[in-house]
Amino acid sequence: MVNDLNSYLPTPTKRKFAATFSVVRPISFWLQLALSGVSFLALFLAIFSRNATVQTTTNSVMGFGVFLGIIGLLVVSFRLYWVNRYRRLDKILQSPARELHPSKEDVIQVLQIGLIVSLVGLLLAFLASEVAVIAVLSKILALPQTVAVYRPENVIRPLDIFVVLANVNLIGAHLVGVATSFGLLNWLDQ
Repeated sequence: MVNDLNSYLPTPTKRKFAATFSVVRPISFWLQLALSGVSFLALFLAIFSRNATVQTTTNSVMGFGVFLGIIGLLVVSFRLYWVNRYRRLDKILQSPARELHPSKEDVIQVLQIGLIVSLVGLLLAFLASEVAVIAVLSKILALPQTVAVYRPENVIRPLDIFVVLANVNLIGAHLVGVATSFGLLNWLDQ
């Protein structure tokens, strides 16, 4: 079935690949920047608006989710830097001097590094979102179902939801990076 699909796709020439690359690259960059920007703002609000007086197990678990989210932001920051390298590669591919064009293996290597970075970031963001959701879920399950009892450690704060939002947006940012690199690699490998 894959061979049937490949027979319908055009074989990439340098010119076609450069044209596709120049369209896909900025879309990928701006989507990743927007999603990671929302994640940064949400994590910023969650970090600097935390109530330090209530220390519970779920807060430490949520803190681990914030930590993983920060690591995911650092990975997506590197990924955005790497997309900037794609821009330089795009300019070289579109230059009329054919002797300056990189080899197919060089282009594949750059795309593979971007793919690996995005996959690592995707794994980190997934783990961070799982940790944050587990912390929120444990707060919900700790609430008694029959009476309304106020216990500060069991209250779900909006900041907890900000951590979940940040990590879900990081998943989206890394997913865009994976889709971009994988799609271009798959097209280039034909």
